Amino acid sequence: MSIDAREIQEAREVAQEVLRLLADVERHLKSARNWGFYDMMRGGFFSSLIKHGKIDKAEALLIRVGDKLRQLQKELSDVYIGLDAQVKISGFERFMDIAFDNIISDWMVQSKIHDSLRQVQQLRTDVREVLANLDRLEREQRN
Repeated sequence: MSIDAREIQEAREVAQEVLRLLADVERHLKSARNWGFYDMMRGGFFSSLIKHGKIDKAEALLIRVGDKLRQLQKELSDVYIGLDAQVKISGFERFMDIAFDNIISDWMVQSKIHDSLRQVQQLRTDVREVLANLDRLEREQRN
């Protein structure tokens, strides 16, 4: 089975774009997590708003990640590599967190931020594995 080097390169480029987007998502989620810690300790209305602004940015980026993952799956099918990855980031209870700003609502949102970070980190690991497989495939094609 001969695979076109161009197909491998196209898949690699999309995978690298997914990694860049996931790094941005992770950065925003970590910032939201930090604001969440502050919100739990001594924050209030404004720290909740800032935290949710960071979450909003992460969620917007995740929409782009989902689009790129679908594109990556298509590109990978051209080189006979599979990727079973989806963006499954938990929703955040904004109204409850801001309106009933208390330790319980703050803790619930903080827990979802941590879950989302773990999922993003796992997805980054999966995409890095795909890149390693693409590298291996490219080496095999050259030999």
